[in-house]
Amino acid sequence: MSDNIPSLRLPVALTVLVLAALALSGLNPYDRLTWALEVVPVLIVLPWTWAGARRFPLTPLLQVLLAVHAIVLIAGGAWSYARVPFGFWLQDVFDLSRNPYDKIGHFLQGVTPALFMREHLLRSERVRGAGLAAVLSVSVALAFSAIYELIEWISALLLGQGADEFLGTQGDVWDTQSDMAMALLGAVLALTLIRRRWTAA
Repeated sequence: MSDNIPSLRLPVALTVLVLAALALSGLNPYDRLTWALEVVPVLIVLPWTWAGARRFPLTPLLQVLLAVHAIVLIAGGAWSYARVPFGFWLQDVFDLSRNPYDKIGHFLQGVTPALFMREHLLRSERVRGAGLAAVLSVSVALAFSAIYELIEWISALLLGQGADEFLGTQGDVWDTQSDMAMALLGAVLALTLIRRRWTAA
């Protein structure tokens, strides 16, 4: 294989893993509507990344993070975020008042868009300097999180009680704000770590 053509081994393996998780999650989800709403982003992003694979191949790190994020969404759809077993384990270990699994999803909701934007901005040379790229990447990640919260709000208005499992607030009146805070934390932390690694290289 030519050095100019990226290997498809990793993206194919990750795609098979995600599709297998998606198929299993759809066999008997806790709530079919919740499952459908949660896996929609996976069904959009997966073919989109393949469509742009030759024009804009993603780094292995971002490919793995996208797959992890997809599986987190799929698990949240299968059990509903408030009932994912791993979340109950975290709740017991850290003596929390609620299942925190949804916060993992929102943390990744900051990590993956931020790193994607950073890659796109620097590789396309649309901005000069990693500092400006980082600021724009965090801004996009936070905007993405806010848009997702608006989608949840609209879903609640349209579906009424049917959106309860999708919202997953578990009675927390500050759930929306803490969701966006987790996305912001994920974006800032990811960009800080990747910048330190880049500087140290």
